[in-house]
Amino acid sequence: MSLEFAVNHPCVLRARYSERHLREWGRLGNLHTILTTRDQSAPSVDKLKWIEESAAEIDLMQSETVVCPNCPACLPLDAAGEGEAVGCLGRINYPIDAQFEKFLADRVQLSLDTLDKADQPRLLRILVDPESPFDGEATKELRRVTTSVGLRFFELRLPIRLAREGAHLTTDNVFDLLAGFRSEDAEHTSYTREFPLAATADYYDFLDLILLNDLSEMERERLHARSRNYAQFLRLLSAIERAEALNTRVLVD
Repeated sequence: MSLEFAVNHPCVLRARYSERHLREWGRLGNLHTILTTRDQSAPSVDKLKWIEESAAEIDLMQSETVVCPNCPACLPLDAAGEGEAVGCLGRINYPIDAQFEKFLADRVQLSLDTLDKADQPRLLRILVDPESPFDGEATKELRRVTTSVGLRFFELRLPIRLAREGAHLTTDNVFDLLAGFRSEDAEHTSYTREFPLAATADYYDFLDLILLNDLSEMERERLHARSRNYAQFLRLLSAIERAEALNTRVLVD
């Protein structure tokens, strides 16, 4: 399971394939990479059969996506780009690991405690506003879910509560904020939510502050080692940055 996102930039691939098709290629490339390079278990009959049956589509995907590295919407490979043949796509794997959620809570709290209100990103001020639309209810529902095969959306069963100015908030509110807004053309794109162009600058400012500001290289390396989600959220930050520069939006689902 993963939260998938895409920079909605018109390109030669989107002229020939639907957004839904590119999204399926993104999943295919990611799964193929996991099975062929990361999975250290003995190959099962089902695994070998899937690899064999998907070979033709993998070849087509790889030949068609050779254009991606030269596209202005292509995201950096070093930011969770392994297996992402369609260069403007990315994913945040579930469950959200506890280490990343704790990091997120610490960084939001630090920003509230140390920055003057005038220097805080606009999204942070909206988050703490009593009338904030990010009420945490959607994330709260996801946190309760365990699938039939035992998969969860969050490692932590309970959210982390913030303090002082954020005392009325938990990380459920923060993850609601990071889920973006409902998309009006989901039937066409297959993505139910988006970071609209009007909000990309605000989301960039917020994520840049939380993920990168005043973090030493050693701290970043430690985060990469402890949390796979950290690199994936950095890729989302890159997607938002590209979308702002290209005057477009980021699709999310």
